[in-house]
Amino acid sequence: MWHWGEIPKMLFYYGTKSATDSAPGLHLGVLMIGFVLTLKISIISIVFAIIIGTIVGICRLSHEPVTRGIAAAYVELIRNTPLLVQIYIIYFFVGSMLRLSAFTAGTAALSIFAGAYVGEIVRAGIQSIHKGQIEAARSLGMTYGQAMRHVILPQAFKRIIPPLAGQFISLIKDSSLVSVIALADLMFQGQQAVARTYDAFEIYFTVAFLYLIMTFTLSMATQYVERRLAISD
Repeated sequence: MWHWGEIPKMLFYYGTKSATDSAPGLHLGVLMIGFVLTLKISIISIVFAIIIGTIVGICRLSHEPVTRGIAAAYVELIRNTPLLVQIYIIYFFVGSMLRLSAFTAGTAALSIFAGAYVGEIVRAGIQSIHKGQIEAARSLGMTYGQAMRHVILPQAFKRIIPPLAGQFISLIKDSSLVSVIALADLMFQGQQAVARTYDAFEIYFTVAFLYLIMTFTLSMATQYVERRLAISD
């Protein structure tokens, strides 16, 4: 027996927000509150993953053995350990020492995790650019950093957009794991709602649909960017 009647109230409801709030209005339900928090975590993690991944990707191609070794060790360490374990370590060990909130610890874990994969994608993108281009840029008087910033990276990013999109879609789905540290994201809110109502199928279908909205929107946005960049070539 389906009980879909409670789902709309978990998305939006009309009334007072609290006992002290006298003015009724339209408010976010528990699932939409979790949706907004998941969106916030995902966006921040994607931004930091791009920054970390770009640095790691460049360091992976460095001529300095120490720099290259540190970047390789980071990538292998992160890729070969479960994200759930990383979340626990950052929240309970690093987070307790630095007094990090659950939001900061969860976002940091996701950024570090995705940054390793983005680093490999960036490395592959840079290596796909012909070496003659950086040699030509250096012959024009550019430093290595200027050649990377103005010549190599813009071309590399055009080529790595599809794998980056796939990685970021995975990151949005992986963000559901931060619910284990009691961060009130979409998955956590869904679990709490199921515990109250026992309407597991209806709530988890709704949670899955809300994740689908985020991932499908990101997929469409990256396809639009790909088309725009293809036109500009």
